Amino acid sequence: MSDYNIKKTENEWREALTEEQYRVLRTKGTERPHTGKFNLHFEKGAYACAACHQQLFESDSKFDAHCGWPSFDESIKGTVDYILDKTHGMTRTEIVCSNCGSHLGHVFNDGPTETGTRYCVNSVSINFNEDEK
Repeated sequence: MSDYNIKKTENEWREALTEEQYRVLRTKGTERPHTGKFNLHFEKGAYACAACHQQLFESDSKFDAHCGWPSFDESIKGTVDYILDKTHGMTRTEIVCSNCGSHLGHVFNDGPTETGTRYCVNSVSINFNEDEK
């Protein structure tokens, strides 16, 4: 992994996160489709990394991709790093938080909006901050 701003030992991450958050964010797990709290969540605000709280996605970029996970058509510039992932017999692009290196999900080039991208994100890897307007 690269050199990230947030540096914690795996024991420190285990203490800071729930068991499910640790499994997804730190060991690259995936939550079951259609089970995450943000899959069909469309309030106004921003989504932040559950591990370090860096804002990652604006609610305006969220859409229902019918895939079972929260989907966004773009991230906030500079907040996501991209890593080639050849696990499970596939070639994909993993997305991780640029601040702490935590696993968020994957990005695909099959999005229905003008960006053409679909950031497929685990709900457990993000928190929501509601707009206070």
